[in-house]
Amino acid sequence: MNTPTKPMKEISSKAALLAIAAAAICLLLLASLHILSPEFAPAWRMVSEYAYGHYGWVLSLMFLTWGISAWALAVALWSQVPTKAGKVGLWFLMIAGLGEALASVFDITHDTGHTIAGILGIGGFPIAALLLSVSLGRIETWQSAKKPILWIANLSWISIVLLVATLVLMTVQFIHVNGGQLPSQAPASLPSGVIGLDGWADRLFVLSNCLWVVVAAWQAIKLRTQKSS
Repeated sequence: MNTPTKPMKEISSKAALLAIAAAAICLLLLASLHILSPEFAPAWRMVSEYAYGHYGWVLSLMFLTWGISAWALAVALWSQVPTKAGKVGLWFLMIAGLGEALASVFDITHDTGHTIAGILGIGGFPIAALLLSVSLGRIETWQSAKKPILWIANLSWISIVLLVATLVLMTVQFIHVNGGQLPSQAPASLPSGVIGLDGWADRLFVLSNCLWVVVAAWQAIKLRTQKSS
């Protein structure tokens, strides 16, 4: 009677480990880009702008591993999510992974493709994280991880709000400094009177996403280990 469920448990555990590994690699690749391409100031240059540098392939790998982490986590959590809202969250997680993976193919030089990837990834993940955090938090065995995953899930949409706010702030400041005009391309440095923080908000979004994946996947592994012992 137990043999049919054993392969699924093994697959779920391996998927959770893959999610953790992919998320960690994603963050390591992002960190490496700060060293490989120091000409892109992290405070106000978006992550996608690394495609303009000499290490666009590293950025593509980062986006790909980011997408893999979301897909692997969806597989790991599929059997543990009890509610319809949680199942919807899983589908949004898969959609977010699709957007992140698409960004590895359609970088910032592909306007339409990159925009679609951004909508799917940036729009899908916060919804997925919140729905899944609430759904899993209702399970007794997930109570110990309820607060961490919900807090990190909230951080994902907070980072989007910060990103929009900092972009608007920098745009207004550029218009004021340049006499009502925006620069046609990113300058080498910010002029006096312009504060750039949108890059950090963008990186906070990546960090919060990967951190949520790691925490959720780790909890899934712990629960499966407890059940099998």
